[in-house]
Amino acid sequence: MTTSEQVAKILLEIKAVTLKPEKPYRYASGILSPIYCDNRLLMSYIDKREQVINYFIDTIKQNNLQFDIIAGTATAGIPHAAWLAEKLKKPMIYIRAGAKEHGKTNQIEGKLEKGQKVLVIEDLISTGGSSVAAVEAVRNAGGIVTDCLAIFTYEMQKAKDKFKESDCNIITLSDFSTLIRISGENNYINTDSVKKALEWSKDPQKWGKKMGFE
Repeated sequence: MTTSEQVAKILLEIKAVTLKPEKPYRYASGILSPIYCDNRLLMSYIDKREQVINYFIDTIKQNNLQFDIIAGTATAGIPHAAWLAEKLKKPMIYIRAGAKEHGKTNQIEGKLEKGQKVLVIEDLISTGGSSVAAVEAVRNAGGIVTDCLAIFTYEMQKAKDKFKESDCNIITLSDFSTLIRISGENNYINTDSVKKALEWSKDPQKWGKKMGFE
């Protein structure tokens, strides 16, 4: 079983990912979706979170990623970045969604020196907007970012385009299509629901209307 399949199984087992193609979730953006991902649940499962961190380490080695510092995105990327930094004995920083409005008004917490290479850790890639903003925040502070590593991606074209535009490589442990396939094979959803769910990643904006929910 591949890393992508193993991670998909973990997320399904602990219900970090839930699927409802017949009664979809509505995101804050208004988009209807057959999937909801909450990787924060991994924090509560010691063995599972350790497995995921080990998969991160394997992926780093396989892709020969070179970096001086590990950066977690606030807030969901922070715990995974912390566990990874501890395992690899690397310094860590974290990146806020925006600068604080008080004190030192920092957007990046921790010590980052100009010219240091930073590996950004995300829990989830959806549209890619917040992830790319985190990458740019590090770059604006003088850090060098060429890679972002995440647990899961919805595989939206918008995210792929944003990362390409920002000249940042995105590597994920698992993805939407793998998870849907594993869901079908393990009877989390039926064959008809698998087909409906796979349609979503092709055009998330119009999926709800196409499936008759709007």
